[in-house]
Amino acid sequence: MEKTKLTDTTNRRKFLGALGTGAAAMSIATLAPLQHLHANPGGPINDSDPDEWFKQIKGKHRIVFDAVRPHEIMPFVWPRVFLMTNEATGTPSKDNSVVVVLRHSAVGYAFQDSLWEKYKLGELFKADDPATGKPSLRNPFWKPAKGAYKVPGFGEVQIGINELQESGVMFCACNAAMTVYSGILADSMKLKQEDVLNDFKAALLPNIQVVPSGVWALGRAQEHNCGYIFTG
Repeated sequence: MEKTKLTDTTNRRKFLGALGTGAAAMSIATLAPLQHLHANPGGPINDSDPDEWFKQIKGKHRIVFDAVRPHEIMPFVWPRVFLMTNEATGTPSKDNSVVVVLRHSAVGYAFQDSLWEKYKLGELFKADDPATGKPSLRNPFWKPAKGAYKVPGFGEVQIGINELQESGVMFCACNAAMTVYSGILADSMKLKQEDVLNDFKAALLPNIQVVPSGVWALGRAQEHNCGYIFTG
């Protein structure tokens, strides 16, 4: 019994020591982006009111897709599948409401090609170009070439952000993620965080709503009776 207590105490000390070592290894640079976020605590960075934007949700069937990271075609194919299968069961696309929340490391999909090339977003977000299999220097889901995406059994699928927007899908981007990642890039490239964030703002794709945070947006969507789906 005494041996068990001694072993437990030793293991607990090792665990606490490991935690202390890990905490000590965290540099001020690692935490710097969070300081930027505190200075601008999640407020929208454009003039439109995100709460008003969510009032567009009025469809018969309502869904919000939670995109937290690049995951092949999943953040974009699932909204199309939702629309296609609702059409097959009698509800046209115009009678559905679909929201895609681009947050965490999926926020890169909210930006134009120029930003991907300038800041090597493919490397930053671990997002490969489907055409090359290498870190992407472009947004692969903005105005893709015809036939770029095919699904076995379905054939060609129109899953570009612009194509989904034409079908009524609403996209929003997380301001908290934009703030943090612009801070990370600024620290690593010896730039001013404000300048990088301004680049982010200038490179937003058309008709993408900036929201205070992705989790804020998920909450608002569900308050408007959207079901929740995680895109993986």
